[in-house]
Amino acid sequence: MNNLFTAVIAIVVGIIVGYVIRKSIIERQITQAHNSAEEIIASAKKEAATAKKEAILEAKEESHRYREGVEQELKSRRSEVQKQEERLLQRETTLDRKDSLLEHRENAISSRERKLDQRNEQIQKDQQQVAELVQAQQTKLAEIAELTRDQAREQILNQLKDELQVERETMIRDSEQEAQLVADRKAKTLIVDAIQRSAADMVSEATVSVVNLPNDEMKGRIIGREGRNIRTLETLTGIDLIIDDTPEAVVLSGFDPVRREIAKMALEHLIQDGRIHPARIEEAVEKAQKDMDNHLREVGEQTVFDLGLHSIHPDLIKTIGRMQYRTSYGQNVLHHSIEVAKLAGIMAAELGEDITMAKRAGLLHDIGKAIDHEVDGSHVELGVELTRKFKESQVVINTIASHHGDVPATSVIAVLVQAADAISGARPGARSESLEQYIQRLKQLEEIANAHGGVDHSYAIQAGRELRVIVKPTKVNDRQATVLAHDVKQEIEDQLEYPGHIKVTVIREVRAVDYAK
Repeated sequence: MNNLFTAVIAIVVGIIVGYVIRKSIIERQITQAHNSAEEIIASAKKEAATAKKEAILEAKEESHRYREGVEQELKSRRSEVQKQEERLLQRETTLDRKDSLLEHRENAISSRERKLDQRNEQIQKDQQQVAELVQAQQTKLAEIAELTRDQAREQILNQLKDELQVERETMIRDSEQEAQLVADRKAKTLIVDAIQRSAADMVSEATVSVVNLPNDEMKGRIIGREGRNIRTLETLTGIDLIIDDTPEAVVLSGFDPVRREIAKMALEHLIQDGRIHPARIEEAVEKAQKDMDNHLREVGEQTVFDLGLHSIHPDLIKTIGRMQYRTSYGQNVLHHSIEVAKLAGIMAAELGEDITMAKRAGLLHDIGKAIDHEVDGSHVELGVELTRKFKESQVVINTIASHHGDVPATSVIAVLVQAADAISGARPGARSESLEQYIQRLKQLEEIANAHGGVDHSYAIQAGRELRVIVKPTKVNDRQATVLAHDVKQEIEDQLEYPGHIKVTVIREVRAVDYAK
């Protein structure tokens, strides 16, 4: 019985213990499930937050891309609108200028018509007065002098002829003055229009060229054993090679730009080939000379083609190409000649002259400069001889001979080329000179003026293009001031060399001051 009781108790205790254990297990599982659920919820929240951020970022990026696209399109449209506005503004400016010019011309024509009307009215009045005077004189002469009608008529006619002769001389003088004013305005308008329609880039040239080397070891190879390579190159080209401490560079010095360019081409070919010895140098120089001849001919042919000229001798075309390597006061002679040809052609078209002949004369006016370093003589003389040799027209020959005023111009084209040459050489930036030469020229201008008696001060202004001379009014009168300006101008032309023109202005001022007391 005790055993049974004990067994029952044990069973009950086991059941209770098992229940407690199972409950704790179930509670732990519930706790774990709750924790898992919380982790899943937290993970889901994180994923949702991440997805939200990614969606926001993607939306922002898409919005940024769209905004950039819109801004780029707006910028492009603004640029296009701005360009259109600039073109419209330019057109408006051009139209305003043309309107102003037309209005000026209309006013001049109207003024001239009014003057002509007034002159016609005055002539009619004068004729009426003359008729009245004739009648009065006829009557008076017949009464007082007891002359016959024919005798009185002859005296009156003689007197009338004298009066009409004076009137005719006055009208001719006024017409000449008016024609001169109209011609001056027309010439200025023509020149300004030609300058506006023509433009050419100016390249300032130097007397040295620089050849870059791949390394400093190449300098030794260029010099060669005991300097034989450099001596050979200098002898064949006539150009000095300066090899100094400048890293990876050799300087070619010489006053003949064609020879300097040949030496540069030959040296670059030798450096690229790598074989540098006297025999190879001779081959390279010979090849560079042939290449230069071809290049000069191509440049001449292209220039002639661009200007629309024909029937020019092949040797003369090659000489035109040589002008590319000739400078005057830093201005490239070929570019200057092309600009002169264009300006002369434009002005010839306005005046109804031969445009092709004007361009031809403008292109060849400085042809002598292409060979003046090889042949003795001025470039004008050499140009005349060269064009005569190749049988150019007399208009071209006279243009070359007269473009510096050495001989009189015999054609309108020669005068146009003179004007175009002055415009091309005198415009700002076309020509250059060293600072020392510039300062020396200004100093010499003032010294020439100060050397004359009665001069108080003199000032070289406008970059040396104008000389203002202030004289003492008590020592120089108006007539002497005119003579002084002419004398100073003549001394400047005789003693100085300068591009363009120099204006000499003599100023004489007298002030009379008094005080009323």
